Amino acid sequence: MTMSTWCYGLSMMLFAISPPAALSADRFEPARVRIRSVMTAHNIPSVSVAIAHKGQIVWEEGFGWANVQRRVAATSHTLYPLASITKPITATALMVLVEQGRIDLDNPIDGYLGTQKITAKIGDPKDATVRRVADHTSGLPLHAMFVYRDELASRSPMEEMIRRYAVLTAPPGEAHVYSNMNYGLLGYAIERVSGKTYAQFVTEQVLAPLGLHESVIPESIGLDGSATGYWGDRVVPPNDSVTKGSSGAFMSAHDLVRFGMFHLHGELPGQKRTVLSRARLQSMRETRPLVDGSKVDYGIGWVVGRRHGLDYFGHNGGKAGSATVLAIYPEAEAVIVVLGNGVSRVGAVHLLEADLIHALLPDTIRADHGYKPTPEMAGRWRGHIDTYTGRIALDLDLQPSGRVLLSIDSAPAQEVIKVKLDPRTSTLQLGDIVGDLGTPDARRHPGPLQLSLRLRGSDRLTGAITSNSLETLSHRMGDALSYWVEMGKSERR
Repeated sequence: MTMSTWCYGLSMMLFAISPPAALSADRFEPARVRIRSVMTAHNIPSVSVAIAHKGQIVWEEGFGWANVQRRVAATSHTLYPLASITKPITATALMVLVEQGRIDLDNPIDGYLGTQKITAKIGDPKDATVRRVADHTSGLPLHAMFVYRDELASRSPMEEMIRRYAVLTAPPGEAHVYSNMNYGLLGYAIERVSGKTYAQFVTEQVLAPLGLHESVIPESIGLDGSATGYWGDRVVPPNDSVTKGSSGAFMSAHDLVRFGMFHLHGELPGQKRTVLSRARLQSMRETRPLVDGSKVDYGIGWVVGRRHGLDYFGHNGGKAGSATVLAIYPEAEAVIVVLGNGVSRVGAVHLLEADLIHALLPDTIRADHGYKPTPEMAGRWRGHIDTYTGRIALDLDLQPSGRVLLSIDSAPAQEVIKVKLDPRTSTLQLGDIVGDLGTPDARRHPGPLQLSLRLRGSDRLTGAITSNSLETLSHRMGDALSYWVEMGKSERR
C-alpha cells in the first residue's frame, strides 16, 4: 500500500466516523462524538462550544477539564483566553469612537498615537490610515510578541513597541499582511482618544452594555480562574500579547456566542443600551481592495468570505494554551463558537467548527463534500451486500444533480449527504449511512455505515460497505466491519 493510498483511506475513515443524526434524537450527538475523538487524538484537555440559530442559543456544552490537575470540569461558562478573537472586540470598541465622531477611519493612525509615530522604510505613514490598520493593509509586517507571568516580565510601554516595531516595510495598501501590531496600535489609539485604559473602555462601552458578564479584559498578564492552558502535557504559564488590542480578552462560550449574535442581529435580549447602529456593524464586514485592485478578505476586525457554501464573517484565534473560533453565517442566522485549552495542534480545534455547522445545518455537508457524478455513474444501480449471514439487497440512485438516494434491504430510500468522488479512480465514497447489516458482529457495536464503490467498466460497481464504530463508543474503541458489495446499472440517466 502506498502512502497516498493509506492517507486517502484514513481520510475517508475519519470522514465517516461520526454517527448520523438519524441514529439519535439529539442532532448534536455526532458533533459530541467528533469533539471527544479530536480531544483524545490531539491531547486537548477541554473544549467548550456554543451554537446560536435564528436568535436563540440552541446548544452550549463543555467537555473535559478546564484544569486537569485540580479536576475542574469545563462548561459553557468557563472563561478561555480568546487570543486573536480579541481583534473584533477591539474593532467594535474602535467603531464606538468612530460613531461618536472621535476617530475618523480615513485619517492617518499617527494622528491618534501621541508623540511616538510610525516610521517608514518605504511608503508614506500618512497613507497608513485607521482603516488600513484595521484591515491589515497598513504596510506593517508580521508581528507577534508575548509575555509570560513566570518570566517576571512586564509589557514594555506601547510607545517603545511603536518605536521598535511599527515600521512600514511595504507601502500602505500594497499588500494584506496580518500583524498583531496593527491591533496594538488600535488599542493604544482607543486609550489615547478615550482617556481610559483599553480594558476600561472596552468593558464600559462594549461588554457591560451588552450584558456580557462572563467576559474580562485583565490589566495584568493572564486571568486566574480561567481555563488553564496546555501544550501537550505541559501547563502553559499565563501569558498575553504585548499589543493588548490584539490578544487580551477572556470570554466564555456562552458570552462569545452572544457577542456574535449582537454582530449578526444588531442587538441582544436584555441589552442595557445601544452600542453600535446596525449600519455601523454592517460596515465592519465591508472589505476594501488593495491599490492594485486585488481583493482582501478582511474588513474591520472580521475575516469575510464564504464557508460551507454560506456567506461568512468571523475570526479564529490561537496562542500558547488557547485555540478559538467565532464563525457567523448571516443568511443562515447562525453563530458557532469553539474554545479549547490545548494547542499542540491549533488547527484540530479550529476544524471542529465544521462539525458544528454540519450538525446544525446538514445541507452544509453537501456544500463541503458534494459531488457531481460522471455520465457513466449517473443512474439507478441495483445490487447486493454479501455478509457471512446472507445477502442483502442494495439500491442506489445517483442523480445528475448530485443528489444520492440509497436503500438497504428494501427499506425506504435515504438521502446520503456525505459524498466524495475520486475522479482519478472513479471511486465513490458515501458516509453517514443509516442501516443494519444484520450480522451479530455489526450489531454488537452499531455504528454509521460507509460505502466505497469503484466503477468497473461502464455498468458495474464493486467495493465494500463498512459498519464503523471505531470512534463512536464513549469508553473504548469500536470496530470497522466490511462486507462485499456488487452492483449493476438498472437505469441510465
